[in-house]
Amino acid sequence: MSESQRLLGTANHDRDAAGLTYVYPVISRRAGGVSIGINLNPNNACNWHCAYCQVPELKRGVSPDIDIPLLESELRDFLHVVMEGSFMRQRVPEDCRRLCDIAISGNGEPTSSGQFGEIVTAIGNVMRNFELSGRIPLVLISNGSYAHRPQVKSGLAAIAELGGEAWMKVDSATEEGIKHINGVALSPARLFDQVKTCAEICPTWIQTCVMTWDGEPPTEAEQHAYVAFLSELVADGAPLKGVRLYGLARPSLQPEAMHVAQLDEPWMRGFAARIETTGLSVLLTP
Repeated sequence: MSESQRLLGTANHDRDAAGLTYVYPVISRRAGGVSIGINLNPNNACNWHCAYCQVPELKRGVSPDIDIPLLESELRDFLHVVMEGSFMRQRVPEDCRRLCDIAISGNGEPTSSGQFGEIVTAIGNVMRNFELSGRIPLVLISNGSYAHRPQVKSGLAAIAELGGEAWMKVDSATEEGIKHINGVALSPARLFDQVKTCAEICPTWIQTCVMTWDGEPPTEAEQHAYVAFLSELVADGAPLKGVRLYGLARPSLQPEAMHVAQLDEPWMRGFAARIETTGLSVLLTP
């Protein structure tokens, strides 16, 4: 792998940036440094179809069979390059030259892999070998669809043991909004159950992307339903860490791209303050 390619930035989340099958680096706005991504969906398949998704040629489906020894080897080699080579100096802006996390994310829903538990174990082994366990988190970025599967539960528990956390996608709390934004038929009650299941096993953040649709921000009804959803989770004892609220940074590569655009920062700050009335902290990335 060449270390002398172009400088990475927050607008460049190219999964091929390292020339590897499963491992890729990004500059993460939300994490504030270099995040090493683990892409379990190199087939660009996901069970959701989010209007703002930046994955090219996104299709419906699940993770393919994963070559776990190859994934483990790629992660070991890339960590050597990041921690001991010239990668940070040559590829990363000076103010972002820190390794902030390893993130199981990528081009689709990672927990759709039937090997999810074994994959987390393999990643954990590498982290321990590099003495990263407890120093940086292992982060799962997920829509929570498969949270009730035994393999996913065991993986969530392993992430928690490594001092990691899950970022669970909740972009809307109405059936219409979920269909509109995430392209999936899902009831708020089912979404509630998925979030609570995840939070009871692994430290969990709600991750929410907000945007305009045809120039308009989320309606008052959408905002009210979202805040009520969070309030109910809090009242039901779901041990959430808080909400990661963010806006669009890169253009959508989906047919819906023409409808979505970035919200202005004052609106987002106002919505963040409204969310905080639930008692949950908010990390805002406009």
